Amino acid sequence: MKTINFFLLCCLFTIVCGAQGKRIQIIHSDNSSIDEVNLPGATILLGNIEIRHQGIKLNCKKAVHYKNANFIKAYGDVVLNQGDSIIQTSQYTEYNGNNQKALSWGNVVIKDPKMTLSTDTLNFDRSKQLLYYKYGATIKDSINILTSNIGNYFLENNKFQALSDVQLTNPDYVLESNHLDYYTDSGQAFLYGSSTITSDTNFIYCEKGFYDTKQNVSYFTKNARIEYDDKEIKADSLFYNRNLGFASATKNISIIDTINNSVLKGHYAEFFEKLDSAFVVDRAVAISNTDKDSLFIHGDTILATGRPERRIIRAFHDVKFFKSDLSGKCDSIHSDQGIGLTQMFKNPVLWSNKSQITGDTIKLLNNIETNQLDSLKVLQNAFIIDKDSIGFNQIKGRNLYGKFEEGDLRFVNIVGNSEVIHFVRNEKGNLIGIEKTTCSEIHFVIKDGQIQSSKFINQPDGQTYPPSQLPENARKLRGFLWREIEKPRSKHDIFLSDEK
Repeated sequence: MKTINFFLLCCLFTIVCGAQGKRIQIIHSDNSSIDEVNLPGATILLGNIEIRHQGIKLNCKKAVHYKNANFIKAYGDVVLNQGDSIIQTSQYTEYNGNNQKALSWGNVVIKDPKMTLSTDTLNFDRSKQLLYYKYGATIKDSINILTSNIGNYFLENNKFQALSDVQLTNPDYVLESNHLDYYTDSGQAFLYGSSTITSDTNFIYCEKGFYDTKQNVSYFTKNARIEYDDKEIKADSLFYNRNLGFASATKNISIIDTINNSVLKGHYAEFFEKLDSAFVVDRAVAISNTDKDSLFIHGDTILATGRPERRIIRAFHDVKFFKSDLSGKCDSIHSDQGIGLTQMFKNPVLWSNKSQITGDTIKLLNNIETNQLDSLKVLQNAFIIDKDSIGFNQIKGRNLYGKFEEGDLRFVNIVGNSEVIHFVRNEKGNLIGIEKTTCSEIHFVIKDGQIQSSKFINQPDGQTYPPSQLPENARKLRGFLWREIEKPRSKHDIFLSDEK
């Protein structure tokens, strides 16, 4: 019997001690009083008050303690400490010892080793180690100032969840969002919903992303774009290093240049902000827009370098381009937009209206004021071919110099070892003969792909043959190669070899 009673006594002692451990403890106050009329069940504490409860210490000038309810109201210079992790000051705090929840208002300031939070009203749920506010707060850490209307701070992982009119101010930029998760330890911010980052050098928009505010490295994954100096970069995902001025983009990329009225597109790109340069691969295409037409250039790789006034576009490996009145193909292109010079290298071919033009190197010169095609140079092994209904008109020589009018090749000079085969027709279009001539230089006027007039320089040697007197094997000049099957006929055709 004594053993049983002793066991019951131990259990009762344990229950009582446990209950006392959960009770709010009044450690000190200068004075205390009771006012059952106005504050029934409460003890009024005044002066140098110290209160403790399960790891927190609360100091204030005045307090009302409801012992049975395990509840306290603290007034005047309230200081709440939770170990070394939290120091909170306010003008008023309510604390419930049963659920360990505190409500504070009046110039609330809370500090931990990583940040300082200021607000007018703050809730603290100690069981969840959660601070939260609903009427606006400002959070400062070593590098950033964060404001929002609504927010939660999770003490265990030093995470802020800021909601509604969020603004993070950094010395280099301002970040705005409606939902931002921010970790004070790492300085990393996770963005959800419409978000912007504005600096002196650029503007960033995204609807989902990540920003490391200490390393100045970011990654955006939904409707991302960067704008700077009349340029805009858009992609499904964007990586950006602000310190280096470097961005890489993946899938559905557009780099838009409003000054040059041009666009680079592809599925992977790298962009160097300080050099104002970019390269694009994977269905890469450069688009130059004019009032009447657009030029589309495609290659395995497209590289754009330099400021707008001295921009150079390079495309290389299996290059094709298309414009409604001009198309071409070569291994590589070098286009200097500052002087309007475009050069085609390695087995180039150009189609202008009905004319096929080939040579070792082809150079096109644009009028930089009107952005219209002005002139043409074909260096070494120049060859022009136009298809006639029963054969091919051909012009061949060492070098070719041409002049365009309204996009059409109108004037052609062939210089050096010049040769021509021309199907001569009358005004009704009837064939009257085949002209075959050689000389050192020939000048032509062309319209709609047909020779209108010609002038032979320095002792031309040739004649016009009746069609029956010039055999088939004599109707093609040496080096003849008709490449019509390679001709892009639309902007989609420039990708055909990529889609095997």
